Amino acid sequence: MTLRLAYAVLAAALAVLPAGCTAYKNKFESSTYDYGSRKPNDPKMLGARMYGSKTADPRQHDNRWVEYSSLLSNEVSRVNGVAAAIVMLTDKNAYVGIMLDWTGVGTIKNGGDRRTDQNMGGSGEGVYNFDTGSPYWNGSQAATPYNSYFTVNDHHELSEELKQTIAGRTRGLAPRVEEVHISANMDFVNELNEYAKEAWAGRSLAPWIDAFNTLVKHQFAGGKTMPTPLRELKARKAARGAQ
Repeated sequence: MTLRLAYAVLAAALAVLPAGCTAYKNKFESSTYDYGSRKPNDPKMLGARMYGSKTADPRQHDNRWVEYSSLLSNEVSRVNGVAAAIVMLTDKNAYVGIMLDWTGVGTIKNGGDRRTDQNMGGSGEGVYNFDTGSPYWNGSQAATPYNSYFTVNDHHELSEELKQTIAGRTRGLAPRVEEVHISANMDFVNELNEYAKEAWAGRSLAPWIDAFNTLVKHQFAGGKTMPTPLRELKARKAARGAQ
């Protein structure tokens, strides 16, 4: 009887173990720690797509005004996998620039950290710039090619699950936005950072709305006009004012 009882307990334990593992796996895949499972029944992907182009309007990126949102920037920065975020709101859309930190699995569709823009080799040698050996960084940009949080050149390479999660958080606090556009492109993130600096300094973004529209059209709508960096535009304006 004792032997039979031992076998029964062992069989019960073996029967429960796979179920427990399966439950844990399902819970992980449903969480915001996993953006790589891409299963049809993943709760993160239920419902309509909430990011990217939702209309066929060719003037969707002709925004009338733009503002920095600290509330949304903080909210998106709390998403697993996102190291930092800058969110700009307009009369139509939300534009989200993100940097990645690998706390979420599958944030990039293919190739993982091999697809990022950063060279982290200098961190093991006590230098900032791995190519030149320089230990210095002037701190002027949010994302850099060296020892920075991670950026990805093409926003199409970001996981759909990650973008859906970010768009859901964004729409939860800004339900009136028509579209949510998300990118981890280094130049785009750094430009949004420049616009955010203007807002932090209490300066209006109204003088730069045309430049901002050129930026987002180039990033998300295949715009052919290269955006002029905000720093350069400000320098030109200052030079004209000094004349």
